[in-house]
Amino acid sequence: MKNQVIVVLGSNIDAEKNINVALSLLEKYFKVNKISSVLKTKPIGITNQPDFLNAAVFMETSLEREALIQRLKALEDELGRDRTRPKFGPREIDLDILSWNGKIVDDDYYSRDFLQQLVAELNQ
Repeated sequence: MKNQVIVVLGSNIDAEKNINVALSLLEKYFKVNKISSVLKTKPIGITNQPDFLNAAVFMETSLEREALIQRLKALEDELGRDRTRPKFGPREIDLDILSWNGKIVDDDYYSRDFLQQLVAELNQ
């Protein structure tokens, strides 16, 4: 069975390069059906850091959700993600599942306008 997933990408360290490389890797390993535009957003939590670039992809995978989470973490590691930094600190890349088979699975969606904007764009 193919699972339909929206994955959100975020970066504020060499952001343009890291977003583009992450998109290429997602396209290499998954069936990417649609890619959103890239939005510039202000950091949340720790505000004295560069703005983020964010994008989202609508894709299909035969992986189950937990296996996909592990695969996304491996891709983050491949792109040099430093997990010793604070939760809301700067990052090379962040890949999060926002929607799984049409159901929002990340509560940040409800409080972050840019996530709603990215999903709306993918649903057009």
